[in-house]
Amino acid sequence: MAPPAGHVRPWRNLAAFGLIVVVLYSLVFFTGDGQAKPKLGIDLQGGTRVTLTARSESGAPPSAESLNLAREIIDRRVNGSGISGAEVVQDGTNLVITVPGNNPDEARSLGRTAVLGFRQVIGAVPATNQPAPSTGNQPSGSNAPKPTTSGPAAGAPTSSPKPQGRIAPAQQPTGTGQPSSSAAPPPSSSAPPAPKAGPEAIKQAKEIRQNPALVSDQQMQQLALATLDCKAADPLTGLDDPKLPLATCDEKGTEKLILGPVFLDGKQISDASAQANSQGPGFVVTLNFHGDGVKTWAEFTSKNVGKRAAFVLDTKVVSAPSINEAIVGGSTQITGQFTQNEAQQLANALKYGSLPLNFEQSEFETVSATLGFASLQAGLIAGLIGLGLVLVYCLFYYRALGVLTALSLVLTGLVVFAVLVLLGRWVGFTLDLAGVAGFIIAIGITADSFIVFFERLKDEVREGRSFRSAVPRSWVRARRTILSADAVSFLAAAVLYILAVGQVKGFAFTLGMSTVLDLVIVFLVTHPLVSLASQSKFLSSPGLSGLGEAQRFNATYRKAAPAATTAVKEA
Repeated sequence: MAPPAGHVRPWRNLAAFGLIVVVLYSLVFFTGDGQAKPKLGIDLQGGTRVTLTARSESGAPPSAESLNLAREIIDRRVNGSGISGAEVVQDGTNLVITVPGNNPDEARSLGRTAVLGFRQVIGAVPATNQPAPSTGNQPSGSNAPKPTTSGPAAGAPTSSPKPQGRIAPAQQPTGTGQPSSSAAPPPSSSAPPAPKAGPEAIKQAKEIRQNPALVSDQQMQQLALATLDCKAADPLTGLDDPKLPLATCDEKGTEKLILGPVFLDGKQISDASAQANSQGPGFVVTLNFHGDGVKTWAEFTSKNVGKRAAFVLDTKVVSAPSINEAIVGGSTQITGQFTQNEAQQLANALKYGSLPLNFEQSEFETVSATLGFASLQAGLIAGLIGLGLVLVYCLFYYRALGVLTALSLVLTGLVVFAVLVLLGRWVGFTLDLAGVAGFIIAIGITADSFIVFFERLKDEVREGRSFRSAVPRSWVRARRTILSADAVSFLAAAVLYILAVGQVKGFAFTLGMSTVLDLVIVFLVTHPLVSLASQSKFLSSPGLSGLGEAQRFNATYRKAAPAATTAVKEA
């Protein structure tokens, strides 16, 4: 037989909440890096600010439309969810990217904004200072399997120690994935040294690295590879001509490659996503083309089975898989020894790499968090004062029920902390000052839910019911009000999150998250605790429960009611 409306099995609800807490903190301590601390925004922990200056191919000032499009693409690339704390702001013809954290190399990589292009790999050698022995048609360093492409999928590791991935169908590829017979021989020990940075040296290096003879002249290939220094900063970043071949390094600086002209640009990519590999360990990147890209990719892969294709972003090879078979469906899968982070970075580079403008990095600086910490201290002091006032009011007005309010708020804090850690680990959420403000406001929302319940409880007691019998009836009436109020708060937070930009998104996110957690606490903690308190003779005493005034009102009303009835009859 089902229990009457409003009745609850308190221990079952509390056990469910305990299970949730155990699962959350198990994920906190036993997954990821195991560090139990949330990610902080740039205003709380400092970070990096990169300024990119836009340049058009014609040299004319970039249009406002192209700048805005570039800003949107980079914003999706560095801060797709809007809650990672990264910001992309347009300042004249500049884009200012602000990234929280103490990883400047990652911030620099976010500024890679050149157009993505697909090129055929003509030849490749390891990026070493010593000449490697040639093995005929196969370049040195090819003992490691090369990336491959085939079917609706493609990928295989490169000659670098850690493979970039391969393009392969869902089943195990059967192709050998060797590069073409025109692979460049390794540079000889007599090759000229790499040119030093400087206007003339850069011009000379560009002429060598982008010479039409690279496609067919092995001496030119040898010279181009010899002038490459994969460990040094590349002065030619963003200056490659897609119509000419290119001598460049892979992204990790472990391999030198000779590439043909761009046969397909990144604008033909409709989508790229990272996901777990269903055929084995690790992660894969699924790549989809649209428009003429489907036909171009099918024709290229059909004519170049067994050869390699390079995905080039800002003169750097993001991935260079080899082709297992013709891919005619417009969908390609890059597989290999990817971690989740590596697969996601590759997917982002492929999906968001193409921009309508070229950018050069004009400023790079580290941002201090000193001001942020002072603001955080002020915010926390304000929050603690507000929380203290709420608790003092509840203890004075509700007594034992006020103690339950304090306990519920403490448990809310435990859940919020675990959720912040996990969100920072899984979706890149960073807690900034705006987010702290959202949590402070959420204290009022949570306390409001308790007050609605307790006031309904007093109403039932005033009508003559005992504490124990009043709990289920008051819960039924209060539950509707709590759900309605939280629904309005969550809807407001959701609309604000959709329409807002920057740190306001973080404020809206924490406000909405706190509203959801408020329902969890009220249903699984506060209501069961009040139900247990109503079953205790000690806690049910009028002086301790905070319901004495309501009970005295009921007694006074009962005494006054017969006299009023008699007076009416006599009249």
